[in-house]
Amino acid sequence: MHTKAELEKALAQPAPEETVEIEEIDDLELVRRAQKEDMRAYDVLVRRYQERVYGTVYHMTSNHEDANDLTQETFIKAFRVLKSFKGDSSFFTWIYRIAVNKTINFLKQRKNRTQISLNDVDFNAENDPDLVALVSDKTPRRDLSLSELQEKLNAAMLKLSEHHRMVVTLHDVQGLSHEEIGQIMDCNVGTVRSRLFYARQQLQGHLSDYLK
Repeated sequence: MHTKAELEKALAQPAPEETVEIEEIDDLELVRRAQKEDMRAYDVLVRRYQERVYGTVYHMTSNHEDANDLTQETFIKAFRVLKSFKGDSSFFTWIYRIAVNKTINFLKQRKNRTQISLNDVDFNAENDPDLVALVSDKTPRRDLSLSELQEKLNAAMLKLSEHHRMVVTLHDVQGLSHEEIGQIMDCNVGTVRSRLFYARQQLQGHLSDYLK
C-alpha cells in the first residue's frame, strides 16, 4: 500500500501523456488511447473530424437537425466499436465509412416521409466550380443569383440515388480523392469514377431547363 506522501508525489508528477500536447498527437495514437477509454483522446478525434463528417451528412440530407443527429450517432457508434479498429485504414476513412453507412440507411428509411423542404438548404455552390460552370457557363441566364443556384443544385442533388449523391458530395463538396472515396464506400476506384460520371450526367439532366 502506498503512503500518503508517495501518492502525493505521484500525483505531482505529470502523467506521460501530459508531456506532449494532446492536440498534436496523431490519429493512431489517439485511437490507441481511446481504446483504453481515454475520453480526452477520443474528444480530440471528435473535434478533429466532427465538422467534416457533419458537412458530408448535411449535403446528403439537406437538413441541419438530421445532420446533427447522424453526426452524433456516428461518433457514438464509433466509440462503441472502437476496439474493432485495427489500423488497416486511417481513422478518417473508418469514421467516414460509419457516417456514410448511417446516412444511406437513414435516407432509405426517409423515402416514405413527406417531400423534403429546401427552406434551409445552403449547398456550398461556390466551392464546387464544376457545378457552377455546369449552370452559369452554358446558360444565357447569367443573372441567376447564387442563392437560387444553390437551391436548384440541392433540388437536383436530392433526385440522385443515395450512392450517387454520396460520391458527388465526397468528391465535389468535400474534395476527397477517388481512392479515399473508394475506401469509404467500400468499392474500387473504377466504380467511384463511373458513379461520379453518371451522377454528373444526371445532374445535367435535372438542370436541363437552365442549360438551354
